[in-house]
Amino acid sequence: MCVFCASKEGANQEFQKLAEELGAKLAQKGFGLIYGGAQIGLMGQIADAALENGGEVTGVIPESLADREIAHPRVTSLIVTTDMHERKKTMYDLADAFIALPGGMGTLEEVFEAATWTKLGMHRNGIYKPVVLLDNGEFWQDMIKFLNFQVSAGFVSQKNREIVCSAYTADRAIELAMKNP
Repeated sequence: MCVFCASKEGANQEFQKLAEELGAKLAQKGFGLIYGGAQIGLMGQIADAALENGGEVTGVIPESLADREIAHPRVTSLIVTTDMHERKKTMYDLADAFIALPGGMGTLEEVFEAATWTKLGMHRNGIYKPVVLLDNGEFWQDMIKFLNFQVSAGFVSQKNREIVCSAYTADRAIELAMKNP
């Protein structure tokens, strides 16, 4: 399961708790975690929680960020890529589905690129890979409204809109991520 999230902790401690809960639940349910490879922010918190619960964690970090974002030294496997494009492609190829916790511009880019790859059938073997937005009910809400507006404005089909869904608990996010249409 690939999780997109921030290298920052964010202003709301609920986001940190959600990262820890998701990391623990993924490990407890036997899912490996694939993430951005950092030891700091929500990235570090989800990785630590997965590791503490016996999970396998694969970090994928570009060489240029290994020092700035502090590559996590305890992950099961650390893949260092040449650049951001290779990082994202590696994460997409390794994952069966995607969950996004709150994050900044990088997280937004990952969410929409992964969803676009699903829409275009670009994931390995054309596999359908949903993207689940996970928060406490406030972070992603305007994004969800905007996605719905894109449908009513005629720029996104309802079928493609459904690639991106939302959840308020880690259990529900995992359930939705494993659903295929």
